[in-house]
Amino acid sequence: MSESPVLDKPGLRERKKAKTRAAIQEHALRLFREQGYEATTVEQIAEAAEVSPSTFFRYFPTKEDVVVYDAFDPIMLEAWRAQPAGLPPITALRRAIEIGFGSLTPEQAAEIMVRGRLLYSEPELRSAAINELIRSSQLMVIELATRLGRSPDEFEIRVYTGAVIGAMMAAILPLVDDPSADFVALIEQAFDYVEKGMPI
Repeated sequence: MSESPVLDKPGLRERKKAKTRAAIQEHALRLFREQGYEATTVEQIAEAAEVSPSTFFRYFPTKEDVVVYDAFDPIMLEAWRAQPAGLPPITALRRAIEIGFGSLTPEQAAEIMVRGRLLYSEPELRSAAINELIRSSQLMVIELATRLGRSPDEFEIRVYTGAVIGAMMAAILPLVDDPSADFVALIEQAFDYVEKGMPI
């Protein structure tokens, strides 16, 4: 009996969904750049992406979610988890960022920068940016604890994660005003400072 080509590719549906989600987000970010976040409607985004408004809402419950959604997270997590267990956590994270950003096309990297600038410059998105920061922090706490074989409830794990995320956030804030700033170089500089004990 011949095998079904559809069954041979169990990820086909997921790939199609990912492609649709990426197209919606790409057109949304383009429209936000061209005419502003507030002036852009869900209907305009859906039309540009050649989907219906109801399809838009199946992928993104609100307009702000199309900015918040980060397809880069899984890439980063996979790269971080792939680092040798004996590496210091910040070294492993540094390498993961280098690998993750190295795997992106220039267009994908530019899209991440656009999302970041929107999140931290648009008043309507400030609360979403805070929620995203909390989510990322919780995710990193769990990943760090798992990597070290410790509990995510430990005080040191939470404080270390907070220090690293805080350093990263402070380093990349210039991206809000300066699109030409080098994300990876800024993160490297922040990590160097953390590893030196942050003297001041």
